[in-house]
Amino acid sequence: MKKVLIIDFGSQFTQLIARRVREQHVYCEIVPHHKPFVLDDTLGGVILSGGPSSVNQADAPDFDLDQVIGKVPVLGVCYGAQLIAKQQGGRVASSNKREYGRAMFTQTGSSPLFQSVSDSTQMWMSHADTIMELPDGYHITGSTDSVEVAAYQHDSLPVYCVQFHPEVTHSLEGDKIVRNFLIDICGLTPDWTPAAFIEDTVAELKAELGDSKVICGLSGGVDSTVAASLIHRAIGDQLYCIFVDNGLLRKNEYTQVLKQYEQLGLNVIGVDAKEQFLGELAGVTDPEKKRKVIGRVFIEVFQEAADRLKDVDYLAQGTIYPDVIESVSVKGPSATIKSHHNVGGLPDTMKLKVVEPLKYLFKDEVRNVGVDLGLAKEFVGRHPFPGPGLAIRILSDITPEKIALLQEVDAIFIDELKDKDLYDEVWQAFAVLLPVSSVGVMGDERTYENVVALRAVGSRDGMTADWSRLPYEFLGDVSNKIINQVKGVNRVVYDISSKPPATIEWE
Repeated sequence: MKKVLIIDFGSQFTQLIARRVREQHVYCEIVPHHKPFVLDDTLGGVILSGGPSSVNQADAPDFDLDQVIGKVPVLGVCYGAQLIAKQQGGRVASSNKREYGRAMFTQTGSSPLFQSVSDSTQMWMSHADTIMELPDGYHITGSTDSVEVAAYQHDSLPVYCVQFHPEVTHSLEGDKIVRNFLIDICGLTPDWTPAAFIEDTVAELKAELGDSKVICGLSGGVDSTVAASLIHRAIGDQLYCIFVDNGLLRKNEYTQVLKQYEQLGLNVIGVDAKEQFLGELAGVTDPEKKRKVIGRVFIEVFQEAADRLKDVDYLAQGTIYPDVIESVSVKGPSATIKSHHNVGGLPDTMKLKVVEPLKYLFKDEVRNVGVDLGLAKEFVGRHPFPGPGLAIRILSDITPEKIALLQEVDAIFIDELKDKDLYDEVWQAFAVLLPVSSVGVMGDERTYENVVALRAVGSRDGMTADWSRLPYEFLGDVSNKIINQVKGVNRVVYDISSKPPATIEWE
C-alpha cells in the first residue's frame, strides 16, 4: 500500500490535510519538516503544508526540495507553495495584496489539479506573503482578484502549488482538488479501508510480537478496546488485559465495564488502584503534573502486573493519531497543546516495550475498524473518555469528595442525553467541576456552593470540534436535576467554545 507524506511547517490546518487525504481512502502520515525520511517505492506523493512563518525569515522552516521534486508528485499548499517558488528561483515578498478568508479563485488555462473544479469557485486564503515572480519552468494556473499567482505548476514535472487551503471546508471544491492530486496525478489506489487496515495490522502484529506476552490496559473506551481486539486476533491468549480502577472513572464504570468485557472473550483482570492514584495526586493542581503523575502510576501498576504474570515483554496502548500529534513539540510545526498519558510521562525505568496499533488512526477511523471487527455498539459508540479521567475535569486538587460530586453530575448529564436520544448526536459530552463557588438561594437560605460546566461537542476526529446546540429545554431540565439532586452544586453553565481556539477538555 502506497502512502503520502505531509511535510508539516506548523500550519493549524496540517491535520485537516491528513483528514482530507484519509477521506479519499489513501494512507498518509504527517512528518515535521526537519525530520529525515526514506524515499522508497511506498511513497506515492508529498504535500507541503502551510505555516505561520514567512519564507523570508532568517529562521524560517526549511526543506530540501531536491529530495522529492522530479521523484514523486508534489503539492505545495500556501507556505509550501511559497517555499517552492523561493527555492526554485522565484521571488516571494510581503505585499499589500495579502489575503485572509474567503476569495473567489479563477482558473487560467487548464491543469489536472483542477479537473472537474468550477472555472470560478470559492477558496479559503490565509497568507501575508505573496509570490511576486515565478521561477523559470513554472506557469500560473489560477488567480484571485487580489493575487495573480494563486496557483501555479511546473511546465513538465508533477509539481503543483496553491496559495489557498483546499483542506478547509470553506474551500467549497477543495475535496476535488485533493482527490485530483491523489488519484489522477499521483495515481494512487483508494485502498485505505478498515478491512485493509485490520488485515495489514494483524499481520504486522504477528510479525512484531511473535511468541511474546502482551499486557493491555483497557478503559472501556473504543480506542483501548479496538487495540486489544486487534492484538487478540494476532496472538490470542498471549494477550493479558488489565482494567485499572484509578478512582477517576465515571460513576459505577469499573463494575459495568468489566461485565461488558466478558462478552469479548478477552482475558481481563481488574485492578483496584484507587488509593495509589489518589495518594499520588493529593495536592496536585497543575494539569500537566496531573497527567504526568497518572501516566507514571499507570505504568507502575502495569509493571507490577507484568512481574506477577512473568515474562511479559510488551505494554499495549490505545494511542491514536491526535494523541501523537498534540504531544509532539518541535521548532516550527504545531506546538504541544497537552501531553497524554499514553505518549508522555513514561519513566525511564519502564521495563516493557510499547505497542500502539492505532497510533496512526483518527478517532472516526478507529470506530470504523471497531465496526469491521464486530464490536458491540456500547464500545464503538461510546464517547471518548480521557486517560487521566476525572482528574482533568476537576480544575483544582483532587479529593474523594470532589470526585463523587462530579461523578453524580456527569451521570445525570449522560443519562439524560441517552434518555432523550441525544447521546449519539454529539461526539463527546461531560461535566467539569470548576474551582469557583457562587452565591445562590435554596428555599429561604443563602448558599455558597460549587459551579459545574457542561460540555458537549460535535466532531469527526477530535482534531477540530464545534459546541453542540442542545435544545434549551433539555439544558434547562438537566440543570434543574443536577442542582436538585447533587448536594453542593448551585449553578450550572454550558460551554459554547469550539476547538480551536479552545480544546475539547478543559485541562
